[in-house]
Order: sequence, then C-alpha cells, then structure tokens
Amino acid sequence: MEKQYLECGKIINTHGIAGAVKLESWCDSPEVLASLETVYFKKGETYEPVEVLRASVFKRFVLMTLEGVTDIDAAAALKETVIYANRDELPIEEGQHFIADLVGLPVIDADSGREYGILDDVINTGASDIYVIKSEDGEKMMPAVDEFVKEIDLERGIFVTPIEGMFD
Repeated sequence: MEKQYLECGKIINTHGIAGAVKLESWCDSPEVLASLETVYFKKGETYEPVEVLRASVFKRFVLMTLEGVTDIDAAAALKETVIYANRDELPIEEGQHFIADLVGLPVIDADSGREYGILDDVINTGASDIYVIKSEDGEKMMPAVDEFVKEIDLERGIFVTPIEGMFD
C-alpha cells in the first residue's frame, strides 16, 4: 500500500535567530525539498501541514522558514524532527519510483524467476543508488542501474539480471 506522506528530510539545526531551520534533504536533490510549499510533521498517526514561508538551498542543505516558527527557541525545539511531504506534491518523472514504494518488494531474477531476497534499503551514493537486499544468507548489495535492473513492477517485484557471483 502506498504511503501518502513520505519522509523527505530532517531538521538538523537552527539558522539565525528568527526561527529558520537547517534541513538535511532526503529528496533527489535539495532543490526538490526547497520547492515544497507545505511540509508535514507526524503527530501520532496523523500528519499536520505546516506552510513553508521561505526556502533556499545552501550548499547541500535547505534553509527553511516555517509558519508558526518565529524565534530560535521554537526552531531549536524542532531539531532532529523528520519532515514529510505529500506524495502528490513531489515531482517524479515517468518511469521513476519513490524509494518508500520499493522497500519491501521481492528482488527476482528476470530470467530464472529465482527470488534473491527483499529490498531492505536504498543507499544514495550520488552517482547511482545501491539496493540493499535482505536474503536468508544476509545482506547483499547491487547497483540500481539499467544494466542490472530490468523492470520494476510495484505489484510483483524488482526484476534484475545480476552478473555472475553478485549474489553468491
């Protein structure tokens, strides 16, 4: 089942004395996070919308001013808070998928049908993502590139053609 709200970053510090916060972006780029007009805080099982008044990219971080956060004390109280975005407000290109939708899918050999394990995590290295696959033999890693990933079907799984020895 698709999650409507996706983790998109974490408040890691304050910025200045007027209530701005510094965020670590978990989006494809800090620019994606900075483009959001609304972010959400998770409170129990609900997601509370917070309007983004201003946002900019600073190095690889995002500086953001949020509605209701008007001084350094309010900003400091938010440190370590994970922020969420509504999936409908995040840009995604045709053929791309949100990581949250991939985690938990079986990783299957496109030719033999052998199941290698379950996608447990995706590590973003900058150049390309790395799939972390949990199997009965432990963790395996595989570059998430077209050479190996042949098809992603959110109903059936991730179909791959690994090179010899990749999962041994």
